[in-house]
Amino acid sequence: MTDPPSISPSDFSIVIAALNEEAKLERAIRSAQNNGASQVIVADGGSHDATVEVAKSCGADVIVTSRGRGNQLREGSHLASHAMLMFLHADNWLGDDSLDQICRALENRSHRSPTPHKRFWGGLRQRIENEAGKYRWIEFGNATRIRMRGLPFGDQAIFVHRDLYDQVGGFQPIPLMEDVVLSQALRKLSWPQLVDATVHVDARRWEKRGIVRQTAINWGIQTAHFLGVSEHKLSRWYR
Repeated sequence: MTDPPSISPSDFSIVIAALNEEAKLERAIRSAQNNGASQVIVADGGSHDATVEVAKSCGADVIVTSRGRGNQLREGSHLASHAMLMFLHADNWLGDDSLDQICRALENRSHRSPTPHKRFWGGLRQRIENEAGKYRWIEFGNATRIRMRGLPFGDQAIFVHRDLYDQVGGFQPIPLMEDVVLSQALRKLSWPQLVDATVHVDARRWEKRGIVRQTAINWGIQTAHFLGVSEHKLSRWYR
């Protein structure tokens, strides 16, 4: 017997880790709701602003955890009640029809594989919200990373079937590189799919540090992690 023939946006639980994101959070939550997600979960890491109040006012389920994106996403996923999970950054937001496009991608895949559903995971194409052409190169490089290396990062709206997520133990409660560690574990079981849907990405990281510096930091951290430097030490460097 094969898996059910399709999923729908209502089969998604969207998990958002947040820390002092009162100005950005509503946009992220509303984008998930407007895409048809049945559940939005905000895992707050101890915000000092109105993040929790904003989340509740938008109808999201809220859990307050110890700080650290890995821990927050792990705890938030425990509240998820649907078959498909998506992890969205608090300063990112989904484009129109993103969840529909994921569902169509799974349906198309089902024609090629007899049991794809519980092995289905991947990420979306980014739109970094700055009109400068150099940001288009970053988007291209990040999309290529999914296709060629099988490594979606957290700001590409990682989605995954709940059974596959649980099979690898979910997010690890680590302070940095939690998305890479999860993707590496998932990749061992199934190659991710880059879905031609849009996740909008706030450009503030690159605008604050500069594209060259931010990219160099990202590559340096990835290289150090590959060489065995602990996530806790990397977290101190990243600050």
